[in-house]
Amino acid sequence: MDPFFNFLSHSWWLVFPMSGLIGGWARSWSKATERRHRRRMELYTLKNQAVQAEQASQAEVLGLMDAHDTVNRRWLDYELDVGKLIDFPVMTDVREPLTVAFLRAKREADGLRPAAPGDLRSAARLSEYRAAVTSFELAFDVAEREAKRIRDSKFTGPERQRLETARKLLRIASDAAATPAERQTAYRRARRELDGLIVLPEATLAALEDKIASMLDAGPAADVRRAV
Repeated sequence: MDPFFNFLSHSWWLVFPMSGLIGGWARSWSKATERRHRRRMELYTLKNQAVQAEQASQAEVLGLMDAHDTVNRRWLDYELDVGKLIDFPVMTDVREPLTVAFLRAKREADGLRPAAPGDLRSAARLSEYRAAVTSFELAFDVAEREAKRIRDSKFTGPERQRLETARKLLRIASDAAATPAERQTAYRRARRELDGLIVLPEATLAALEDKIASMLDAGPAADVRRAV
């Protein structure tokens, strides 16, 4: 042991440079550990941001689908109500540019709509669907405002009289107090009055015929269609 202690007694000054080396190594190790920790935190943050972006994207898709459904319901209010279409005939008049624009926008939005929110993941597709829904909303608003503005003003006096007659006949056709024969006759006459004036969508006719058929003793909606 004497040689070792002799070495220490004569080389004690080496403690200072060795301390510096050890301190430098410790600082380097600490900095490396800090960098590793910082990288882990950055990766965690990036992953968390990606999850949040995905959730936000799905929330936006749901919002767009809800907006899409809202406009479709507004259109169904017309499509399933003959009386409303008689009041605002422009909504089904494909000779009207605004009506054509709205129907085209509807087809485009319907075609881009995903079956489920999770099916729409691409940012490009999301942007495309967003633009289509916005166009659909705008086109419907414009067409509806125009339809309410002009109502039946584009029809001649005799044509407006035919529309009014059709309104009254349809009320009879839907009147539970009327006899089945009266309802069938009123329905057939209403169709004749509207013929050439308003194009009724198939869904409109089906809804009306189903409603009338449910009130008749004569049978299902097919009987009404055969009677027309």
